[in-house]
Amino acid sequence: MSRKKIAIIGSGPSALIAADVLGESCEVHIFEKGEAPARKFLVAGKGGFNLTNSLTGDALLNKFTPSSFFKPILDEFDSVDTGTWLHDLGIPTYEGTSGRIFPEKNIKPITVLQKIRDKLTGKQVQFHFNHEFVSFNENQQPVFIHKEEKITVEADHYLFALGGASWPVTGSTGNWVDAFEAIGITVLPFQSSNCGVNADWPAEFKEKLQGMPLKNIALRVNDFEIKGEALITEYGLEGNAIYPAIPEIRKSFAETGKAEIHFDLKPDNSPEQLTQKIKDFEKLTYKSHGTNAYKEAFNLDKARLILLKTFTTKEEFLEPDMFVQKIKSLAVPVNGLRKIEEAISTIGGIALDEVADDLTLKKFPKISVAGEMLDWDAPTGGFLLQGCFSTGYFAAMNILEK
Repeated sequence: MSRKKIAIIGSGPSALIAADVLGESCEVHIFEKGEAPARKFLVAGKGGFNLTNSLTGDALLNKFTPSSFFKPILDEFDSVDTGTWLHDLGIPTYEGTSGRIFPEKNIKPITVLQKIRDKLTGKQVQFHFNHEFVSFNENQQPVFIHKEEKITVEADHYLFALGGASWPVTGSTGNWVDAFEAIGITVLPFQSSNCGVNADWPAEFKEKLQGMPLKNIALRVNDFEIKGEALITEYGLEGNAIYPAIPEIRKSFAETGKAEIHFDLKPDNSPEQLTQKIKDFEKLTYKSHGTNAYKEAFNLDKARLILLKTFTTKEEFLEPDMFVQKIKSLAVPVNGLRKIEEAISTIGGIALDEVADDLTLKKFPKISVAGEMLDWDAPTGGFLLQGCFSTGYFAAMNILEK
């Protein structure tokens, strides 16, 4: 029996792992609009190349939204499976902070990519570069532009893994939206995720604090709470405590038109402990207190002090009991999310109700979709790549079962 022909459109992590699965028994062709594969994968590696996370089971599942969509996908291929796949490629890994899984020291992203390419080459997977997907023909077959000519690709099945709309410099532009809408597929607008937030800093505040970190803090947005770090920027805030809060911030904007972050600047101290520090510090009395005394009594650095001064009234700042309450819950208004071009990832894309349980389009069963083209969300820390690997693997296995 002849091998089935599978066309994969896109060459990111979802596409590559799918090609590895399908290459065992199918004739696989990967179509990429650029001159090389997985450019976003390579750029992501420059900021800390965490390939997955050590979390498993419900702890892993709860990092993905919607979790009901991801449950069967992660049951099929989870972080342990990703680790095994990397090991089989010859990529040893180690566990870093917060469970992040990295390739061993001195293994660069380009090395990981080359190992994957070598394996695919061994399975006779063919790459077709400078092929930009532009539309579907009347038979829902993909049409590409190659060397200024339009080319239609015929295959037994098509797997699209064209990414979302973040980091357009890598080719992840979301330009595929019009083509899918033209064949009647609902595509939700892209929105920033895992990004910084805008805050209306006073000019003097920006001058003093731009680039300064807020270490060992906690923050709350609605019912969401997290400990970590934030960085004060010219435009607002970013950092590992900010990114996971973005879904709640986005939700607040959608429901009320506004949002704010409540900072706990001393998460390891209770209000009672902080109040006791006032009593234990002789210089800080209800008659004699202020910036220098607060700094010494509460061990507050410059960033915390100026942040507190900026977002408290004079009465709140000068009254120690009220000041303690602000240390534990300082409300900072957020004006908006950073634009998509600056975001690490996006939500939006193909609506999940357009997709069958096997990741094919309900209206077109010969077309599967994987990766960030679909409308899902996850935080940084290895979960975004895991989501791409898992959906690519899951889609490919279901194609094989057909």
